[in-house]
Amino acid sequence: MSSPVPAAVFEALADPVRRTILALVAAGEQPAGALVAGVRAHTPISQPAVSQHLKVLREAGLLRVRPAGTQRIYALDPDGIAAARDWLAALLDPMALFAQPLDALATEVARGKRERGRQQPGTGATERDTRSARATVPAPLGDAGR
Repeated sequence: MSSPVPAAVFEALADPVRRTILALVAAGEQPAGALVAGVRAHTPISQPAVSQHLKVLREAGLLRVRPAGTQRIYALDPDGIAAARDWLAALLDPMALFAQPLDALATEVARGKRERGRQQPGTGATERDTRSARATVPAPLGDAGR
């Protein structure tokens, strides 16, 4: 799976007012005043509250803003939207969620095999040979076996 999406993205998307703002901006760039009017048509909310929601969306990487004279024009941030989309799409491929951890596990297994295959110092025997020899030595009988 690609890099994780910051929690701020999904926290921003959790609010219905912010989702309304994103839907309005998805139609094309919008000045802040038009967004305030559009949001207020759906929800009784103040202009400062809409401004705060716009700030949260910007900081989460879902919106971009540019000045145009005395106005601020908002647009979707394609990089932020794509990161959220890609993260969600990866959920449809469960193996993508485990690809990196499985790669790390494969590396550790290979490292363990290499280390077990190395000879033990001074004996000329590999660790595997030593284990096999130990397995063939019978266990002591104790008092009951005499």
